[in-house]
Amino acid sequence: MTEQTPRINAPLLQQYIGRTIRLVGKVSDVQGNGATLDSSGVVTVYLDRDSNLKIGNAVEIVGKVNPDLTVKVLTSTDFGENLDMRVYEDLVGICQQYKEIFYDS
Repeated sequence: MTEQTPRINAPLLQQYIGRTIRLVGKVSDVQGNGATLDSSGVVTVYLDRDSNLKIGNAVEIVGKVNPDLTVKVLTSTDFGENLDMRVYEDLVGICQQYKEIFYDS
């Protein structure tokens, strides 16, 4: 069985230290091997060499949450400029509320 990747946002990072997660956010800054995303709060991510993030676009990150609440990117997918982040926030809330439906115990 492959590792599950719960959908989270910035306020939930603390609960997932050391785990692989899925996070969507708007890219607000890219510098060197790091980037800053807005996902109901600021998230700093450390990019892999294949990451190509564009400021202003929404991106889905699959990555591992570090103890300092940064995220090491394993893969990233650009969702473009027109993603409604409110819908994603609603999805995160539903996934957290009904974990038994979305994730194994």
